[in-house]
Amino acid sequence: MYKIPAKTLFTGQNLIYVPECHSTNTLMSDMLPRQPLPEGTVVVSDFQTAGRGQRGNSWESGRGMNLTFSVLFTPTFVEVTHQFDLTRVVSLAVADVVGRYLPVRIKWPNDIMVNDRKICGILIENQVQGNRLSKSIVGIGLNIHQRHFSSPLASSLALESHHTFVSAEVLEHLLEALEHRYLQLRQHQQELLRQHYLEHLYWKGESHQFLVQEQLTEGTIQGVDLEGRLQLQTAHGTSFFRLKEIRYLA
Repeated sequence: MYKIPAKTLFTGQNLIYVPECHSTNTLMSDMLPRQPLPEGTVVVSDFQTAGRGQRGNSWESGRGMNLTFSVLFTPTFVEVTHQFDLTRVVSLAVADVVGRYLPVRIKWPNDIMVNDRKICGILIENQVQGNRLSKSIVGIGLNIHQRHFSSPLASSLALESHHTFVSAEVLEHLLEALEHRYLQLRQHQQELLRQHYLEHLYWKGESHQFLVQEQLTEGTIQGVDLEGRLQLQTAHGTSFFRLKEIRYLA
């Protein structure tokens, strides 16, 4: 059974467990207008019937095999133009935990990769007030025990490490890491977070093929700018891309 983490100030101190739901992000979003939820509230479920990922994709997860949960943050100190810093926070927190067991990279914007396979997906849904974020629902799906996937590009902690894990312990470590990285952002350590994100960036400095406007393009990832755009060096110069403007071909 999942328990309230002992080492966090607020993250997971209000923990809501549901055996099954459509999506923990959707459930939390539906709860917010009806009841006040403190920052750090966590909704965790053993199974999502309609888990969601980036680009409107679904998220595949076997019943009771993985961690699927959402965390509520109120990052009112983050300007809308710099909201990608929150993506860095969450990606690094997951990488911090997965990195205890396996070599890990972050595939822009926030896929967690181990041995060129996706082991975790992140979906952040922000609410905005004025020029700042007001609320952020951070959904995380970390594959832990699942061993069979419809995609050959997906994997799990158990598959990659050949070890067994206790999901409740992994969740506790994740909530501690999330709070640690989030507090770094709140303490204005953006440059540190940006540096650490670049150090983990998948394919950084390597030449690969991408799909840009349905055209095959070869380029080298140089980094990510303050707005969260991928910086790609090609034969035609440096270009910057948002999420739906470029696809990895691998």
